[in-house]
Amino acid sequence: MIYAVWIPLLVPFLVVPAARRLADALSPVRAVRLLAATGAGLALCTVCALALLVVPGAGRLSAVAAAGEFVRPLAAAEPAVAVPLAAAALALLLGCAVAVTGAARSHWLQLHRAAGPGRRDESELAVMRDTRPDAYALPGRPGSPGRIVVTTGMLHALDPAERDALLAHERAHLTGRHHLYLAVAELSARCHPALRALRAPMGYALERCADEAAAHAVGDRRVAARAIGRAALAARTAGGCAPHPAPALGAVAGPVPRRVAALLGRTAGRPRIGLAAAATLIACLAASGAAALDATHDLHSSIEVAQGENP
Repeated sequence: MIYAVWIPLLVPFLVVPAARRLADALSPVRAVRLLAATGAGLALCTVCALALLVVPGAGRLSAVAAAGEFVRPLAAAEPAVAVPLAAAALALLLGCAVAVTGAARSHWLQLHRAAGPGRRDESELAVMRDTRPDAYALPGRPGSPGRIVVTTGMLHALDPAERDALLAHERAHLTGRHHLYLAVAELSARCHPALRALRAPMGYALERCADEAAAHAVGDRRVAARAIGRAALAARTAGGCAPHPAPALGAVAGPVPRRVAALLGRTAGRPRIGLAAAATLIACLAASGAAALDATHDLHSSIEVAQGENP
C-alpha cells in the first residue's frame, strides 16, 4: 500500500496531453464518452486513495485502535509521520466532499432557475427581441426537454438554411443531455486539480458532437460550417454575447475556427494519434483503478494483522 496508494494521486497529471489530442483525433461522440469515463474514474480513485491514507494514521489513535480491536499498530510508519499524513489526507478528502457537494448543488439550482418561473409554455424554441446575435441551448430539469433560445439579432444574421443548421446544433445539445457531461467534468475537477484540464477538451468535443449532428440534419457540412462561422462572427462584431445561464451551451463557444475546419474536412484525420491518446487514457484509468484495488487489499491485510487474525 505504501507505494500503490500514491499512484491514483499522480496518474491524473499524465492524462492532460492525451486529452488535448483526443477530440480532434477521435470521433466526437467517442471522445466525449472516454473523457467523461476517464474524469469520473480518476476522480473516484483519487477519493479512494485519500481515504486509504487516512486509515493507517487514524489507527494510531487510541480511540480508533480500541474500536477496531487492534492489538498491534496498524501502520508501519512512525506516529510522527502516519498521523500528520492522515490528517492532511482527511483535510483534502473533506475539501473534495465540500467542493463536489457545492458544485452539484449549484448545478441543480441553476437548472431549476433556468427552467422554472420564467418558462410559461412547453415550446422548444424561444425567440428573444434583442439586436445582439446570440443562441444557446437551455437544458431543463429532469423530465423536461429544455429549450432553444435565440435572439432576433442572430436570426437576422443568418439565411434560412443557416438558421436550420444553428437550431439543429442547439437541439443536439438538448437531446444529447450535453450539460450532464459538462457537470461530470466539473465535479471530477473538484476532486483533483489536474482533472481541471479535461474541461476544455470536453467542451470542445461536445460542440463537435453538436456540429456533426447539425451537418447531418441539414445534409450539408458546408452549410453547417457557414452557420457556425457566421454566427460567431456576428456575435463578435456585436461585441460578444450576453451572459448565459450557467448550464446553457452556446453555438459560438469554444475554438470556432477549429470546429469549422473539422466540418470542412480540413483537419486530416490521425487515427494513430487518436488510438494512442485513447490508449493512454484507458491505461491511466486502468493503472489508477488497479493501484487503488491493490492498496485496498493491502490495507485489509494490515487490518487483519493488527487485529491478530493473521499473524
